[in-house]
Amino acid sequence: MQTTTLSFANLHNHGELFANIFRARKQSFIVQKRWKLPQTDDMEFDQYDTPMSRWVAIHEHGRVMAGVRLTPTTASCGMYSYMIRDAQLDLLGGSIPQNLLDGPAPVEPGTWEASRLFVDHTIPQRDRRRVQLALVQEMTNSARALGASRLVCLVASTWPRWLKPAGLDAQAMGPVVWIDDGYFQCVSINLTAKMH
Repeated sequence: MQTTTLSFANLHNHGELFANIFRARKQSFIVQKRWKLPQTDDMEFDQYDTPMSRWVAIHEHGRVMAGVRLTPTTASCGMYSYMIRDAQLDLLGGSIPQNLLDGPAPVEPGTWEASRLFVDHTIPQRDRRRVQLALVQEMTNSARALGASRLVCLVASTWPRWLKPAGLDAQAMGPVVWIDDGYFQCVSINLTAKMH
């Protein structure tokens, strides 16, 4: 199992991995969850997949087992910034509720958003925990290397079951909200705390 963080600057060094992340996202979000998201050439993408973002992949023999996108909260591309903030500002057509945060969405150099987090549904339960931990470790290492001291993310409301045991200092940032097929919650992850 390998961990790789991709950017527009290094994706040429990794063959099909970048495209395979988007193919795995399509499988996870469009095929499995049946979310209505943009897709083309068997890949899921959206307006936040820009050169400002980074993509973390857990992969083996070309197969992407898990992934997440990291985007600075200071990002700006046309009318968009980052997913949580744009949802709060009602720029996403109501697909994500506006009331997902207790306060204004942060826009600060040391804060990055983690979005499009997924683990391939075909991974056997006995291996799932190892893949999740590898994803969390690479996500936090990459975010720290990018200068982040905090991550904000919209995740399944079951987050305490897998974020806390991974040694992360995570706190809810808003209420539990229903989106499409389940309950979700915005979470702040403090990256300055020592991981165990």
